[in-house]
Amino acid sequence: MKKGIVFTLVIALGLTVVVQKENIAQRILEAGMNKQMGRNVLNELPDGLHLGLCGAGGPLPAPKASGPCVAVAAGKQLFVVDAGTDGIRNLIRMGMQPGSINAVLLTHFHSDHIDGLGELATLRWVNDANTSPLPVYGATGVENIVKGFNMAYQLDTMYRHAHHGDTVAPLSGAGMLANSFDKPKEGASLVLIETSDLRIETFAVDHSPVDPAVGYKFTYKGRTALITGDTVKSDTIIQHAKNIDLLVHEALAPNLVNLMHDAAVKKDVAVLAKVTTDILDYHASPLDAAETAKEAGVKHLLYYHIVPPLVVPGQAQLFLDGAQDVFKDYTIGQDGVLFSLPAGSSDINLVKKGL
Repeated sequence: MKKGIVFTLVIALGLTVVVQKENIAQRILEAGMNKQMGRNVLNELPDGLHLGLCGAGGPLPAPKASGPCVAVAAGKQLFVVDAGTDGIRNLIRMGMQPGSINAVLLTHFHSDHIDGLGELATLRWVNDANTSPLPVYGATGVENIVKGFNMAYQLDTMYRHAHHGDTVAPLSGAGMLANSFDKPKEGASLVLIETSDLRIETFAVDHSPVDPAVGYKFTYKGRTALITGDTVKSDTIIQHAKNIDLLVHEALAPNLVNLMHDAAVKKDVAVLAKVTTDILDYHASPLDAAETAKEAGVKHLLYYHIVPPLVVPGQAQLFLDGAQDVFKDYTIGQDGVLFSLPAGSSDINLVKKGL
C-alpha cells in the first residue's frame, strides 16, 4: 500500500511539473538574470593581474577553442589581446563586461586575429554607452585595419544611434581609434602604456613572412604575464619572458598537422595539402614552447592558439608529444580558462578551467 501511495505521489509530482513547466522555466530564467545581470567577475577577484582565454584556438573551428583572444585584467582595467571569432561573446560568458574594455592590442593582422574586431568594438560601445572610441594598438598597418572596420560598420552605427539615441549609442563613442607604433628592433621593447602600477610593453616576434608581428608583456604590481602571439621559438621571447609568472605561448603540433597533410594527399585535396606544409615553418611547437618556458624560468605555461583543434579523447598527449616532460607546470588552454595572480603574492590560481 505504501508503494502505491509513493507511486501515486511521484505521478502527481510529474504531472505538476509538466503542467507548470512554463512557470518553472520562467522562474529559473528570472533567477539566472538576477544573478548575472551586470555581473563583473573582476569584482570577485583580489587585486592583481588576471588572464583568461576568450579564444584558445586558431583559424580552424573547434568546440572549445574559438579564434585567438586573450583577456588581461590589471586590477579593474581590462585589455584584450587579439579579437578572433567569438572572442567577445566568450568574454561575456566568462563574466566580464565588454563596456569596460580599455583597449585592444593586436599581435598581427592575420584574419583569425582580427575578424571579431567589429563586433567587439560595437558591443563595447553600446554595452556601456561609451563616449569615446575603442583604442586599438598595433604595429604599422593598424590604421588600415581600423579604418576598414569603421567604414564597414558606418551604417550600423547610424542605425543604432537613430534607434537608441545617446542613452545607449552616443555617436562620439562609436568605432575604433588606431594607436600605431613602429615594431621594436629585435631584442628591444617599447612601452605602450605605463602608470604607477601598470606597464604594457611590446616586442617583435618572428612570424615571417608575416610582418609586423609582436608580442605583449604585462606587469602589474609585481605580477607578470607575456603573450607571444604567433611566432617561432626565439631568443627574444626567452629574453622578455625571464622569470615571469605566466607565459601564454602559441603552439602548433607538427605531428598532428602531418597527419592532416597525409590525409589531404591521400584524398587529393591539393589546397589543404599545401596549407599543411606551409604552416609548419612559422609556428612554434608545444615542445618549442616548453623549452622556452624552461629556459626563461617562467612559473607557468599556458598553451593557446592550439593547432590543430583537440577533438578526440587522448589527443592532448599527442598534441604535447613529449613537451610535458620538458616543462611540467603547464595548462592546455580552452575557451574560458582563467588565471588569477594576486598582487603581493607569488600564487598562480586557476580560477576557472573553461566555459
